[in-house]
Amino acid sequence: MGGKSGIVIVVVAPSGTGKTTLINRLKAEFPQIKESISYTTRYKRSGEVSGEQYFFISKEEFENKIRNDDFLEWAIVHENYYGTSKQFLFDQIQNGNFVLCDIDVQGADNVKKYFKDQAQVIFISPPSLEVLRQRLEGRKTESQDIIEIRLRNAKKEIQRKDDYDYLVVNDDLDQAFYKLKEVIHKIIGDKN
Repeated sequence: MGGKSGIVIVVVAPSGTGKTTLINRLKAEFPQIKESISYTTRYKRSGEVSGEQYFFISKEEFENKIRNDDFLEWAIVHENYYGTSKQFLFDQIQNGNFVLCDIDVQGADNVKKYFKDQAQVIFISPPSLEVLRQRLEGRKTESQDIIEIRLRNAKKEIQRKDDYDYLVVNDDLDQAFYKLKEVIHKIIGDKN
């Protein structure tokens, strides 16, 4: 096939690290990066369009896709299935697109294993678990029990931070975004 090949850009981080804020700023600054669109069995909300926010399918269709090994990763969240399609990502990079995936550590591992160097994984880390605790408690959105679960998960995830292609420490949001932009320029700079 002729033309340029794209890249899957995976951003992974423990909960409370600022990943969503950084990704939103990234999407605003780099409109050439497309966001991965997952499949889900949840009902469409008002204003949502299948193929934009999600691909909305039935539980039976989703389970068939699981049996056919169509997903790089999938999970059940609040009784609904969510999954990342191998074919969707493959089509995007074959068309020369840069596609952004916001997934967990296990999903990042699966994307890297499947796409190898056509996937670049960026780990966003808090400066410390204590700072992460302060951020989670400061949000006042979760109970102390949920915060403890998130911190236990974060501790395991942070142990993996050096396993990925890039590491950005979010000790200051603006500085972290500057570092993240540098990483994105390295990834797409010579391919853009």
